[in-house]
Amino acid sequence: MKRRDFFKIGARRAAGAVADVLEEKAESRAANWIRPPFARRELDFLLTCTRCDDCIQACPHDVIFKLPATLGVQVVGTPALDLSNKGCHLCQDWPCVTVCEPAALALPEASEDDEPDLPRLAVARIDTGSCLPYAGPECGACAHACPVPGALIWQGPRPSIVADVCTGCALCREACITEPKSISIATFRRDEETTAGDQ
Repeated sequence: MKRRDFFKIGARRAAGAVADVLEEKAESRAANWIRPPFARRELDFLLTCTRCDDCIQACPHDVIFKLPATLGVQVVGTPALDLSNKGCHLCQDWPCVTVCEPAALALPEASEDDEPDLPRLAVARIDTGSCLPYAGPECGACAHACPVPGALIWQGPRPSIVADVCTGCALCREACITEPKSISIATFRRDEETTAGDQ
């Protein structure tokens, strides 16, 4: 191998390693917020998003907000979902996505007849210790809130979330009447960390 080729290969590998580290760091920080539907992976998202606010203005339910400066210059002004207080309605025409010109939010390719698969936004879990039907009294406040068939099921009088079907849209949490809410919403990474800590 020629010396020049050797150094080219070495430089490519080094660049790849740096990119991997940056992506892991970006993904780790992103455990603190939830991006809008069909967001790119975090590092790509940060490199693509122009902070134009178009997705925020396009959301008909005011679920998208700007991340504050306290989280750092890399993410300030980028959009995230306020799923602690509101639910994403998974709008059929995806206005927040279709308005994104730089394609930081981008629908996956699908055939003309097929709708894109619903995005996985977050992880929703029911706190059986505070959910009313688990304590005895009937409730059902969240019964008709879920827009995803088969994601929220009822076993007798008690609700249960099917993790493989649920998108984490948080509409069930928004409908919940307990205080604090009996349904938690977490990013996938945060949920993995919590689950690992419980084991």
